[in-house]
Amino acid sequence: MQMKFLVAASTIALGSVAMAGAAHAQSTGSVDFEQPIIVTGTVAKSVAGVETPNTTRAKQVLDQAIISRQAPGQSINDIINLVPGVSFQNNDPFGSAGGTLTIRGFDSTRISQTFDGLPLNDTGNYALYSNQQLDPELIEQVNVNLGSTDVDSPTAAASGSTVNYRTRKPTEDFGVRMVGSAGRFDFMRVFGSIDTGNLDASGLRAFIAASSATNDTIFGGIGEINKKQINARIYQPLGDNGDFISIAGHYNRNRNNFFGSVNLRSDTFPDTKAERDIQTARCIIPAPVAGVEDKASSCGSAFDYRYNPSNTGNIRINSRFTLADGLVLTVDPSIQYTKANGGGTLIASEGLTPQGLSGFIQGSSSNPNYFAGVDINGDGDTKDTVRVHSPSQTQTWRLGVISSLRYDIDDNNTVRLAYSYDRGRHRQTGEAGLLAQNGFGADYFPVDNPILAKDGSSLQKRNRLSYAILHQVSGEYRGDFKDLTVTAGVRMPFFRRNLTNYCFATSASGNVACFGTDAANATYDAATTFERPQQRIFNYSKPLPTAGFTYRIGASASVFGNYSKGLQVPGTDNLYQSFFYAPDRAEAKPAPETSHNFDLGFRVRSGRVQAQASGWWTIYNNRLASAYDVDLDATIYRNLGRVDKYGIDGSISFMPIDQFSLYLFGSYLKSKIKNNVVTGETISNGQTVPVFAQTAGKREGGAPVYTFGARAQGEIGPVSLGVQAKRTGPRYVNDQNLPITSGGSVVYPNKTPAYTLVDLDAKVSLEFLGLNDKTFFQLNVLNVFDEVYVGGFSGTATSTTSVPFAQIGAPRTVIGSISVGF
Repeated sequence: MQMKFLVAASTIALGSVAMAGAAHAQSTGSVDFEQPIIVTGTVAKSVAGVETPNTTRAKQVLDQAIISRQAPGQSINDIINLVPGVSFQNNDPFGSAGGTLTIRGFDSTRISQTFDGLPLNDTGNYALYSNQQLDPELIEQVNVNLGSTDVDSPTAAASGSTVNYRTRKPTEDFGVRMVGSAGRFDFMRVFGSIDTGNLDASGLRAFIAASSATNDTIFGGIGEINKKQINARIYQPLGDNGDFISIAGHYNRNRNNFFGSVNLRSDTFPDTKAERDIQTARCIIPAPVAGVEDKASSCGSAFDYRYNPSNTGNIRINSRFTLADGLVLTVDPSIQYTKANGGGTLIASEGLTPQGLSGFIQGSSSNPNYFAGVDINGDGDTKDTVRVHSPSQTQTWRLGVISSLRYDIDDNNTVRLAYSYDRGRHRQTGEAGLLAQNGFGADYFPVDNPILAKDGSSLQKRNRLSYAILHQVSGEYRGDFKDLTVTAGVRMPFFRRNLTNYCFATSASGNVACFGTDAANATYDAATTFERPQQRIFNYSKPLPTAGFTYRIGASASVFGNYSKGLQVPGTDNLYQSFFYAPDRAEAKPAPETSHNFDLGFRVRSGRVQAQASGWWTIYNNRLASAYDVDLDATIYRNLGRVDKYGIDGSISFMPIDQFSLYLFGSYLKSKIKNNVVTGETISNGQTVPVFAQTAGKREGGAPVYTFGARAQGEIGPVSLGVQAKRTGPRYVNDQNLPITSGGSVVYPNKTPAYTLVDLDAKVSLEFLGLNDKTFFQLNVLNVFDEVYVGGFSGTATSTTSVPFAQIGAPRTVIGSISVGF
C-alpha cells in the first residue's frame, strides 16, 4: 500500500509563471506590480500548502490546499494562525462568532485587511470582524505581510501588518458543489456553488454560491448563532495577456448572541471544565402593575442575552488593461454597506430629567438612565423604571477605488503611480428598544422600532455622524540588477475626518447627554457647562516611504530587507472623546500614531523546501492603546508615547521525498514601553500634579510572548489524516506587567498561562468509486485534548485595578462534512 505524508499538500507548480498569478491577494495593481519579482529567479513552488514569495517584504501565503482542511465555514483569520507572528483566539470553533487577532503584537485595529483589494477595517474604529469574512471554499489564497502594507493600500489602520485574501475565479468548466456539515452544539452548515463554465469563446464565466450555518452558543446554553452568506462573481478575460474585468458581490447576515466573556479574575474566570461549561439561568420579566412604581427587572442584563447582529454587503470590480506595450492600467472600484450593533441593556425611567426634558443623560455609573416621559411598559402609568434593549447602532456606506498605472521602462526597471480614494459615511446612534418577556431584545435592531419620546423623537445614548475620507497618491519603483532586486516607494495619504456630535460631551471618556430637539438642547445648554452639540473637522497627512531589496544567493536562497513607515489616524471614538475639550485645547487635537518598521531575513525556495526567517523591529510614536468595557459599552484610549517592538519569525515547509512533508513555524515578540504614562492628576501641597503608571521598560499587554507550532498530514490510499498543534505563550494583562488587584488583594496574576491547541482532520476520498475529487467525507476535531484556556482579551489597560474581560477558550468540538461535486 502506498503511503504519503503531506502537510496540507498542495500541487507543486512546475512553472513560475503559472504560480505567480496565484501568489497574491492585494489590489489588482499590487498583484500586477509584484508578479515580475515572482517570475524571475528560481521556480516558484508551494510546499505543504505554504509559500514564502520572493518579495522584499516578510510575507507568507496559504493556499486552498491548507484552507480546505480546516473546519467548514472557518474564518480566514483563524486559518492564518498557521502563519508565524500571527495569534488569533477564536470565540467559537466555527468562525461565526468573532475573535481576537494580533500580528507581531499589532492588534486588529492596526492590521489592514483586504478582500480582493477591498478594505475591511471599520471606517470608525478600524476594527476587524472575523465572523463576516468570505466562505473559505471560495478563497483562492490568503497572504500576510507581517510588518508592512502595500503603497496603494487605502487604510487609516496601516501602522502594522496586512492580511489580504482573494476570491477564486469561476471555473472554465460547468460544475456544481454541495457541502453539508454537522457537529457539536447543534452545528449545521450547508454550502453550495454553481459554476457556469465558459459561456462563449472569449472565456466569459461566472459562479454563484451560498451558505447557511447555525449553532447553539458554546457557553451559557441560551443563545444562538445564525449566519447566512451569498457570493457571486462574473469574470471576463480580455485577450490572452492577463487583462480582465471581474465583478463580484458579497452579502453576509449574522444573527448572533454574545457569550463567554468573563471578568479576568481568578474567582470568576473558569480554570476547570466543570466551571467552564456552566449554564446561564433563564428568566422572565415580571408583568408590570398599573398604578405601582415598578422597578426594573434584572432579566436580560446578563451578557448571554445580548445580540450582535449584522448585515454586510459589497460589490467589487477588479480590472486590468494593457494600454500599450509595457503600460498597464488597473482599476478596482467598490461599494460597501454595513448595518450592525452590539451592546446590552440600560435602565429607562418613565419620568423626566431634572430639567423637565425627554432625553438621555449618561453618568459615571455602570447603569446610566434613559428618561422617556412616556409609558414604556404599557401599564398605563409613567411611574416605572424599565430595563430596555440599548445596543450601539452603526450604519455605514463606503465608496472606494484603487487605481494604478504601471510602466516598464525596460526589462529591468518598472515604475507605477497609484491613486486611492475611500469615503465612509458612518452613522452611529444608540436607540432604545423593548425587551421581550424572556429577556431578549424584541428586535435585533432597535433603530428600526425605537422607543419614542412624547415629541416623537427617539431617545439615544449616542447620536453622531462621521465622514471618513481619504485621498491618497503613491508611487513605486522596482529595479532588477541580476541577483539584486530593489524597490522604493512612497504613499501620501490625505485623511479628513468630518465629525458631528448631536449630543453634549460630558466627560473625556465619552459620556454624553442626548436630547431629541433643538429646544431641549438649548434648555440643557443653559443649565450646564459641557461642550454642546457641534461639528469638528480633523485633517491628517504624512508622507510614508518604503524601500526594500532581495539578493539571490545561488539557485534557491535569497536575503531580503524592507523598511516602511506606517500611520494610524485616531479613530472616531477617540476623536469624539476629544470633543469634551474646547477646540483650542491640545487635548482636542489627538495626534496620529506613526511607526517605523524594519525587516531583515533569509529565504529558501526550492522544489522541496519553502523556508523563511526574519528579524524585525518596529518603533512606535504616540502609541494609542484602547480598552473596551463590556458593561459600559465604551472604549477608553490612552497614549503610551514611544514603544519599541522587536522579534523573530520563522517557518519551514519541507518535503524530502514525495511521501513525506512537514510544516514548522514559530515567533518571539518583545515590546518595551519607553516612558511612564500619565493616567490622571492629583492635588499635592495645593498643586495639581500628574499621576504616572510605572510602564517604562514594560511589555505591552495582550500579545503573546511567543508562539510556535507544526502541521503534518498522512495519506493511505483514499484516506488522509492531518494534525496541527500550536503553542501560544503567556500574555501580560496590563501595561505595567503587574497582577490585577481589587481592594488591596491580588485577583489575577500578571499574565495569562500559555496554552496548546491540537486539531485533527481526516478525509476519505470517494474517487475509488469512480467519483471526482470534489466528492469526499471529512472529519474535523478541534481542541482535541479539550484544554481550558483564556481566549481573546477585550482590551488591556494601564491600571492594575482595571479588570479586563476575556473570552473563554472554545472547547473540544467534532464536525463531520460530506462534499459532493460534479
